[in-house]
Amino acid sequence: MTRILLVCMANVCRSPMAYSVARQLAREAGLAGLLKFDSAGTHSPTTGRRMDARANAALMSRGYAPEKTRSKRIGEQDFERFDLILAMDSGNLEALQRQCPPSHQHKLRLLLSYAPETGATEVPDPYYGDTAGFMRVLDLCEAALRGLMAKLA
Repeated sequence: MTRILLVCMANVCRSPMAYSVARQLAREAGLAGLLKFDSAGTHSPTTGRRMDARANAALMSRGYAPEKTRSKRIGEQDFERFDLILAMDSGNLEALQRQCPPSHQHKLRLLLSYAPETGATEVPDPYYGDTAGFMRVLDLCEAALRGLMAKLA
């Protein structure tokens, strides 16, 4: 089983959206028994926050079931427990690199490294934006996670 952690800042928008997309795409690809996903935040001030309602709405508009119910902050044990840790942007990747033990640095990557066709390297934070920003996040997550599934299949 390959364990994959999806990481953004507060774990209320991007990474829980990616988590829901990843789980559904894995089921559709017949990989659900081989891949385990979770999400976390690098700067989440508290654990237990609900996913942003706009993130929920964006997911449901495309037929995804919002699956992550509460936020959590990345912990030291996560670097050992997960095989791959995918950051939404370079700021979060740098935060992960500072926290991650040297023996696990090879697990850290940007999520969009699996979707070079998008021309983007970062999934932008939609928190202070409008619905279009959440839909853009969803587009990028779908592209990257399809690329990841193709690579892991």
